[in-house]
Amino acid sequence: MSDLVIETHGLRKEFRGRRGRRVAIESLDLAVPRGGVHGFLGPNGSGKTTTIRMLLGLASATSGTMRIFDTPVPERLPEVIGAVGAVVESPKFSPNFTGRQNLTLLARSVSLPQERVQSALTTVNLGERADDRYNSYSLGMKQRLAIAATLLKEPQLLILDEPTNGLDPAGIREIRETIRGLGAAGVTVLLSSHILAEVQQVCDSATIIGNGRQIASGPVSELIADTTTATQHRVVVDDPVRAEQLLRAAGFAVSTDGEGLLVEAEDATKVVRSLAQADLWVRELTPVRRDLESVFLELTAHDTLGGER
Repeated sequence: MSDLVIETHGLRKEFRGRRGRRVAIESLDLAVPRGGVHGFLGPNGSGKTTTIRMLLGLASATSGTMRIFDTPVPERLPEVIGAVGAVVESPKFSPNFTGRQNLTLLARSVSLPQERVQSALTTVNLGERADDRYNSYSLGMKQRLAIAATLLKEPQLLILDEPTNGLDPAGIREIRETIRGLGAAGVTVLLSSHILAEVQQVCDSATIIGNGRQIASGPVSELIADTTTATQHRVVVDDPVRAEQLLRAAGFAVSTDGEGLLVEAEDATKVVRSLAQADLWVRELTPVRRDLESVFLELTAHDTLGGER
């Protein structure tokens, strides 16, 4: 059994219009490992939704190959689609039915056991509101019910396309908790998002794309740590103005940070030594951890995006 749930190789998608040909996806090699939550990160217009639609057979690829559970798709998609759940567009629920009634009707329509309805509601933390009408639900609750609908068939892979779009902070937190719980329970989740904090807080690994191309991929911790060889440190001394002058003269990149200085240096001892030689003694020396936002902005700095998501 492959360790990858989703694989694409050389995936390309072209659109043709009045203004000529436009490439939405270019040579994309996407690898989603089995288990946990994998972020599919990119600005709006970077090709995330187009890629997901091709994986699900909703759009055709111009070239390249795709595999889900080591099975070529879309040629053999019917063989694996039963193990795949997806929320790509807002599903249509009856507004005057309760959440439970909506799921019950859906389960009956595809001949699934009725006990799965309560299980799905519990998984997305809608048990206490299951018998309230759908039209009384908040946006976050409606999104959780959409996820519950996909869980009725107990999928091994769950694909979520921008699940927190339009939600308030409380709704975003609820969706994040649901996604974390699914990943911890053994479901592989592919989470498409343009929200950096969402990916950093929820995902174990991520693929970053821009302008239809893959820019970086790997565990989130490695993406944050390995995109630059320099390490930033916050330095506090009694005379920051003089310290900044000395450090710049010594060849360090320096910027101010309130009462302290941010210094780029692979070896912090060189910073301390440079200041000590001028009788400037460090009161605070703290490594500054990069976050996914700084990595993302650095990697996509030259991308110009637009059009399809």
